Amino acid sequence: MAQVEARTVLWYMTFMGFIVNYMIRINLNITIVDMIAGKGAVASNETHENSTDLAALAELNERFSLERWFLDWANISYEKNGFHWNERQQGALLGSFFWAHWTLQIPGGILATKYGTKLVFGWSNGIGVFCCFLIPLVSYWSYTGLIALRVFQGWITGLAWPSMHVLTAKWIPPNERSKFVSAYLGSSVGVALFYPIFGYIIDWTRWEWVYYICGIVGTLWFIAWQFLVFDSPAEHPRIADSERKYIEKSLGASIQGKKGPTPWKAIATSRPVWLNVVAQWGGIWGLFTLMTHAPTYFRLIHHWNIRATGFLSGLPHLMRMLFAYVFSMFADYLLRTDKMSRTNVRKLATFICCGVKGLIVLALAYFGYNATAAILLVTFATMLHGAVSSGPLASMVDLSPNYAGIVLGVSGMIGGMPGFISPFIVGQLTHNNQTIDAWKNVFLLSSVMLTGSGILYALFSESKLQPWNSGCHQLPDSGLKELQNLGGDKEDEEEKKPLKSDQDEKSPAVTEKETKTKSDSDEK
Repeated sequence: MAQVEARTVLWYMTFMGFIVNYMIRINLNITIVDMIAGKGAVASNETHENSTDLAALAELNERFSLERWFLDWANISYEKNGFHWNERQQGALLGSFFWAHWTLQIPGGILATKYGTKLVFGWSNGIGVFCCFLIPLVSYWSYTGLIALRVFQGWITGLAWPSMHVLTAKWIPPNERSKFVSAYLGSSVGVALFYPIFGYIIDWTRWEWVYYICGIVGTLWFIAWQFLVFDSPAEHPRIADSERKYIEKSLGASIQGKKGPTPWKAIATSRPVWLNVVAQWGGIWGLFTLMTHAPTYFRLIHHWNIRATGFLSGLPHLMRMLFAYVFSMFADYLLRTDKMSRTNVRKLATFICCGVKGLIVLALAYFGYNATAAILLVTFATMLHGAVSSGPLASMVDLSPNYAGIVLGVSGMIGGMPGFISPFIVGQLTHNNQTIDAWKNVFLLSSVMLTGSGILYALFSESKLQPWNSGCHQLPDSGLKELQNLGGDKEDEEEKKPLKSDQDEKSPAVTEKETKTKSDSDEK
C-alpha cells in the first residue's frame, strides 16, 4: 500500500483548519437573522397572516434551549421573544469580530516563526472554538458582553492566517504553492458548508445549537491537528526520506535555517509588499461585504426563509473553493512549463479576483432588484475571488519565504480592516432603510474598492524573491528554478557513478601527492 505523502496530509489538515476558522467567523452572520425579535418567526414570504407568525413564534419558543432552561431555573430575566437590536447595533455586532483581529496579524507571523505554526495556528483556532460554547449564554446575559466576547474571539483568531504562511514556506516547493495555498480557501468551504447547515439547524431546533455544533466540530479538528501536523519535514516522524529530501532541495535556494534580524524597514518600504496590501484591502472589502451581509440581504430584500437564506449565502463560497482549486492547478501549470513568469501569473490571478470581480459587483448594484440576477451575480462574484490563492496570498511567499508570515501579518493588519469598516458603513447606509437603493450604494462602494485595487496591482506589482530575504540576492524565476534543481541533478549524477574500488577511494590530497611524485621522477 502506497504511503500518503506528508504534504497531502498537511493540505487536508490546513483545509479543515480554515473551515473551522471561518465557521467561527460566520456563525453569527446567519444566527443573527433568527435572534432578532420578529425576524426568526417569519415564514417563507411576508404574505402570511399574523396568526401564522404568532403560531410559529410560539412553536419556536417551545424548542429546548439549555441557556433558556438555566436562566428560567435561576430566575434571571431575559428577552424571550428575541433581541431588540437595531441595524446599527447589528452592524456593530457583526463587525466586532474584526475590531481587534488586525492587531495580532504581525505578532502571528513573528510567534509562528519563533514557536511554530503547529502551536500558534492550533491554539488560535482552539481558543476561538471554546468561545463558541459561551456565546449563547452571554447573548442572553448582555449585548455588551456579547460584543466583548466576539472581540476577544476575533482577536485570538487573528494569529491564525499569518502563522500559516510560515508553515507553507517550510513545507511547500515554489511551483506547488498555488495549489497548496488553495487549502486556505477551506474558508470558502466553511462558509458554503455551514451556512446551509446552520440554516437547517435553526429551522429544526434553535439558533443556540449552531454554536454547540461549531464547538464540537472545532474540538475534533484541534485534536487531529495536534497529532498529525509538524512544523517542518525534519520534525515529522513518519515522512518518507524521499519526500523530505525533495522538499529540502526544492527550498534550498530560498529558505535559510538561521535568519538575521527582521528587515522591518525593507518590508515597510517594499513596493511589492504594499501592492499586496492594496490587493488584500480591496479583495477583503468585497468578500466580507458579500459574506457578512448576504444572509441579511437575501432575508430582508428578497424575503427568503432561513433555510433558503443559508443555502443561497453558502453556495457562492462553494463555487469559490472549486474555482480556487482549478485555477491554482492552471497557475502552477503556467509556472511549471514557463508559459508565464511568476509575476505575470500573480498579476493575472489578482486582476481576476479583484478587478473582474469588481465589475460583477457593479452589475449587482444595478440589477440586484431581480432575485435571480442577485443570486447569480453574488455567486459569480464570490467564485472569482478564489483566484486569490494564486494571486496575493501566494505572492507573499514568493517575495520572502523567510519572512512570509510577517509579510502576511502586515497585509492582514491593514488589509483586514475592511472586516469591521464595511459592516459599520453598511449599518449606516441601511439604518431604518432596508431598500434596494440603500444596498445599491453598498455594492457600488465595494465595486470601487475591488476594481481599483485590481488595476493598481496589475500595473505595478511584482512577485520576485526580494533582496531583503535574509540578505540574499534577488533571483529571476529562471535562476530560482535552476537552483532548486541543482541539488537533485548532483545527486542523480552521484547515483549514476559506478562503485569505486579501494584503490579508487583515495583522497584528492593523496592523488595529488602521487601525481607530483611521478612528475618529479620523470624530470629526473
